[in-house]
Amino acid sequence: MYKRALVSVYDKTGLVDFLKPLVEKGLDIVSTGGTADFLKSSGFKLEKVKDITAYPEVLSGRVKTLHPHIFIPILARHWVKEDQNVLKRTSLKAFDLLVVNLYPFEKKALNKPEREKMEWVDIGGASLLRAGAKNYFQVMTVCEISDYSKVQKNNDLKLRKQMAVKVFEKLAKYNLDIAKNLETESTSFSFKGKFFKKLRYGENPHQSANWFYSSSKGIHCAKVIQGKPLSYNNILDFDTSVQVIKDFKSPCVVAVKHSNPCGVGISKDISSALKKALSADPLSVFGGVIALNQKVDKKCIDFIEGIFLEGLIAPSFTSEALAELAIKKRNLRVLQWPEMLSPFLGQNSIKEVSGGFLIQNRDQVTKNFDKNWEIFSDENLTENVKQDLVFSWKICSHLKSNAIAIVKNRQTLGLGMGQVNRIDSVKIALSRIKQFHPGKEKSLILASEAFFPFVDSIEWAKKGGVSWIIQPGGSIKDKDILKKARELGLNMVLTKQRHFKH
Repeated sequence: MYKRALVSVYDKTGLVDFLKPLVEKGLDIVSTGGTADFLKSSGFKLEKVKDITAYPEVLSGRVKTLHPHIFIPILARHWVKEDQNVLKRTSLKAFDLLVVNLYPFEKKALNKPEREKMEWVDIGGASLLRAGAKNYFQVMTVCEISDYSKVQKNNDLKLRKQMAVKVFEKLAKYNLDIAKNLETESTSFSFKGKFFKKLRYGENPHQSANWFYSSSKGIHCAKVIQGKPLSYNNILDFDTSVQVIKDFKSPCVVAVKHSNPCGVGISKDISSALKKALSADPLSVFGGVIALNQKVDKKCIDFIEGIFLEGLIAPSFTSEALAELAIKKRNLRVLQWPEMLSPFLGQNSIKEVSGGFLIQNRDQVTKNFDKNWEIFSDENLTENVKQDLVFSWKICSHLKSNAIAIVKNRQTLGLGMGQVNRIDSVKIALSRIKQFHPGKEKSLILASEAFFPFVDSIEWAKKGGVSWIIQPGGSIKDKDILKKARELGLNMVLTKQRHFKH
């Protein structure tokens, strides 16, 4: 079925099983460096690209296949006499199968220095794919491992065209990923999305809404297990909950309402974390969504039985949990998303404004206690306090500004956000502690995502039982704030990084 193949892949999964039956039917293989070594070690006989080009791989492998003796056999048309004369004159044999997958730029370039990330831009592979797809009339071009089985069984024109379309889509996304990664202060930026589904309505019933996706990975990939159709607001809340929960590795549960966390808990197991999150603010959680970062069991379902929620999202569920949900919460929207904790979410934040849009790099919060944070305290910084400081700092970064998060033992006790002045956010957070956690107004940890402009906020914090405050600093009144904190017996940590969220 296939006579001659060029094989050059980064991901070698399934390659042996794909090629073996084709070789048994007479397929000849030409391959590059690492792929050739892999196939030879698996018992395949093959030619190396450098034997055909009579030129070694150079520039640390940057130039391997970029040679006329490789591209002529890919692009030569069997129906054009001159093309066939060129093949005959150069003693080259045409390729009819091209197997190529690209360097995983999006994964490998993450958080890398500029020069290092550019080494993961695939040149030869992308050029081979484009050439093969252009000549799909006679070349089968495979860029996805998932297509191996169908290509192994079929080589008709219809499938070759389908594979060519997939190649061009793959290359378009690949180039866009690179552009997004490099884009900092570009004067122009474009993004495209594919239609996913029409929503019942938008934020309000009189607004129409549609759901588009721009990546192969995202919340659109979550499996809807049960419940009513997802609404515009549900999707926003689910997305917020996933953004928050990705910051934690321990068993964690996040409750979100109107795109703001309203209760977060961390514990030794997922059901205990759920209990903490629900009890953090039992009034605000009404009508919210819950995200869990571990498998949901029946015990978790028992905790939510008497609470009205809009939705539940987790990487996985036990069969017992799903059975309970089907009986007791059949209208609850339940999403299963195994990839929800992977670090693939978009690197840019985009907001529409009148006549255009704003683009910024997505905010990243410190994951652990940073040695560069300044500590102003005469007390011993215990491990428990240190964990609560980091916990509160992460939560606060996801709240709408002005934002205050008060916590204790990895549970949010009072959250204040979205106010036009900071002292109101402090008062709201303290009032929630007084309402839902009376008796716990002692040794609390308070996080503020931006500096305190005046001492009034920390005076209220002291009255409410706060003993440690974490904030970025940067105010012209920092000295006054630190002086007042010392007078009040408050300990303070300055992170030097602000986390506004409008």
